[in-house]
This record gives sequence, C-alpha cells and structure tokens, in this order.
Amino acid sequence: MMFRIERDVLAEAVAWTARSLPARPSVPVLAGMRLEVTEEQQLKLSGFDYEVSAEVTLEPQTGEPGVVLVSGKLLAEITRALPAQPVDFVVEGPKAVVTCGSARFTLLTMPVEDYPSLPAMPPAAGRIGADVFAAAVAQTAVAAGRDDTLPMLTGVRMEIEGDTVTLAATDRYRLAVRELKWNPGQPDFSAIAMVPGKTLADTAKALGSTGAEVEIALSSAGGTGEGMIGFSSAGRRTTTRLLDPEFPKYRSLLPTEFAAKAELSTGPFVEAVKRVALVAERNTPVRLAFRGGEVVLEAGSGDEAQAVEVLPVDYEGDEMNIAFNHQFLLEGLGALDSDRARLQMTTSTKPAILTGGKPVDDGTPDYRYLIMPIRLSS
Repeated sequence: MMFRIERDVLAEAVAWTARSLPARPSVPVLAGMRLEVTEEQQLKLSGFDYEVSAEVTLEPQTGEPGVVLVSGKLLAEITRALPAQPVDFVVEGPKAVVTCGSARFTLLTMPVEDYPSLPAMPPAAGRIGADVFAAAVAQTAVAAGRDDTLPMLTGVRMEIEGDTVTLAATDRYRLAVRELKWNPGQPDFSAIAMVPGKTLADTAKALGSTGAEVEIALSSAGGTGEGMIGFSSAGRRTTTRLLDPEFPKYRSLLPTEFAAKAELSTGPFVEAVKRVALVAERNTPVRLAFRGGEVVLEAGSGDEAQAVEVLPVDYEGDEMNIAFNHQFLLEGLGALDSDRARLQMTTSTKPAILTGGKPVDDGTPDYRYLIMPIRLSS
C-alpha cells in the first residue's frame, strides 16, 4: 500500500479523524487510525471506539490499494509538523514510512484484523446548512450537563417534526432551546434523538468549517439504524450512539408571563459581568439591581473584595434585585446571536429567560436561555 497527497489535505483529514479516538482505549487497537487505499484510488481514513466513528474520504495524487492501522494520535502530531510539501506514505512490512521533503518518519503498524468494522450510516433524513447547524448546536450544547452520573442531562435533545428541528439541553441550573428550519427528505418526517452533547458539539463545529450542507442520518421510530445518528458533509462522515431518550419536560419550564423586562447592549453587558465577576468566588453570584433606566452589577461582600458597575438599560417593570451564577450568565450571553440582550424576569427566585436573535413564525425568539437565579440572603 502507498499513496501521495498534499500535506495540508492529509493533516486536516488526520486531525478530523483523530479527534474521535479515545484518550484511554479499552484495547490498544482502538487508539489506531485505519488508512485504506481502495481499488477506486480513494484514500479513506477512519477511527472507531464502539461509541463514535469518524471517516474521511480523500482523492490522493497516486495510490496503490491496501489497508494499514497506525497510531492515530502520533500520525496527527507528525502530519501537523510536516513541511508544506507532498507527503508519501508507504507500507514496508510491519512498518509504515511517512516522507515529506527531507523529513522521514517510521511508524509501527497494528493488526488490522483486530480492528472493529465501522457501523453503517442510518438512513438519510435530511439536510441543513453546516454553518447554521454549527451555530445552533453551540447555542444549546453550552447548557448540557458534564456529570456522567446523570447521562440523560449530558446530551442535546433533537426533536424533528417536518421542516422544524428543536434542540434542547439542560444541566438543571439552566436550559437552552433553539429552533431552526431544515430540509427533510420526507415532509412528514418525525423523530426524537438524544445525542451526546460533547460529541455533537465537536462534530458540528468541525463540519461547520466545510461551508457545505450537513446530511443528518437518523432513523424514525422503529426504523433501521435505531439507536444511532450520523452526520456527513464534504467527504466526512461520523456516527455516534444515542443516549436514552428520557429528558425533562422542558417546555413546561419556560415561563410565558413576566413581571419585568430588561434590554441592553450585549457587548457592554458581557464586559461588565466579566469585570465584576473578577472578585466573585467560584460559587458566589453576580447581583443585578434594576432601577428605572440603569442596572447596578455587584459582586463580593464587606468581608472580601467588592466590585460595582452601572449600565444603562431599557427597563419595564418594578424594581428588582436578582442574582445569577456569573459563569452561567456569561455563557448564555455568549450564545446570543444578537447585539441586544433581553432578560425577562418574574421574581428574584423564579427562572429568568435570556433571549436575542430572530423570532420564529409565531413571534417567539428562535433561541431561549433559561437561567435559575441564586437566592439572595436577606
């Protein structure tokens, strides 16, 4: 087996494939990356750890058919460091030789026969713009839980009904919901999938750079490929196992009536929260006091460092004091696709809704970020 290919093309493909390889594989071969030159002169790079698979298809300048398995992380480090010249990859017995300009690396191969076969893609369900998909996933995955003892909260719930996709994630302290349109293969397609949050975020971000459409492969209820979802774009494809679909009934958590509404410029609000939060301990809140045309941001107490900043605000409602975890507030503000942030509140102890961006057909915002306040001591 051998092939020649441009260094940048190979390095990008190897990096894409290597991102899904396990840091601590259960068996050594799962740390490997499978490289195959097909009879059709295509180069396929793939990785699989029984949960997530990734595969890239390239067109090398030259190639001889064959298959080899080498350390994926090592190959990624090598290709990233190579000079900007064509790369020659040749298998010589139990070793693989990578040559680029005056650089030459020899890698030990791993037993290909011990490597698991990649899962087949579920049926194609529809398409969506890669950049739109990446932005929507980033907005919701920020609220997914990181506690593996509660797996149902570590995922992003994907609800598909016709041409509408709703993404939702929560870690019990905040909830992010994003609604967007896509192009389904069938107009009446309906499905619900619970996708691991980190995997979905990494995949959407990587595919978002292709500038093409992303094809989502997902079975409807009871169909073939149940329990798995696939994404493909521009010669790249990835699959992942789905989590248990159990998820909180989040729509009932979203308040529909509010006692107060504040609107202010997103950028200055973010910078002010960051500055005030410099004196906030990890679990202490940033306090917001809304008074007419201004909001006073405070953190710290009399026994420690303190910070205060005042911002102008368009405010409707009675005076209100409310406090939030500053990191959760910053992540919500960072997810807004708008230069204006709207914070809608009921009371100082009930969930608030942070919105921005464009409304959908019924007038509701296409992105909503619910954040639980921290109770202030009297």
